[in-house]
Amino acid sequence: MRIGELSKRTGVSPRSLRYYEAQGLLSSSRSDAGQRHYSDAEVQRVSLIRQLFDAGMSSRVIATVLPCVETPGDSGVVELAFAMMTRERDRIDADIAHLIETRDALDVLIRANSQHQAELSTAPEPVARPA
Repeated sequence: MRIGELSKRTGVSPRSLRYYEAQGLLSSSRSDAGQRHYSDAEVQRVSLIRQLFDAGMSSRVIATVLPCVETPGDSGVVELAFAMMTRERDRIDADIAHLIETRDALDVLIRANSQHQAELSTAPEPVARPA
C-alpha cells in the first residue's frame, strides 16, 4: 500500500509516517518512480509506534524498544526494552514531581495576589486634595 492508504488506515499523517521512516521506526520499499510502498504488517507497527509515543517515549527510545516486538525470544533485547521503559517511567515521574513543585510555587503567588486584591478592595479611598 502507498503512504496515503497507510495514513488513512492508521490515522497518522503522511508527514509523521515519513518521520517514522527517517528515524528507522518504519520501513518501506520503493517503486521505480520512488513512491513508498508498505506491507499490511506496517499498519500494526504504526499503531504500536503511536502507543509508544503516547506513552511519552522519544523516537530514540522507541527505536530501542521496537526490536523487542520483532524478536520476542531474545532475552537480551527484552531486558534492554524493559530497562528503557523503566527509565522512561522514572523520567516521567521526575517531570511530574517538578511540575507539582512548580504548581505549588504558583499557588503561593496566586494566594499572595488574592490577598493583595482583598486588601485593596477594603482600603479607604484616598481623599482628593484641592490644588
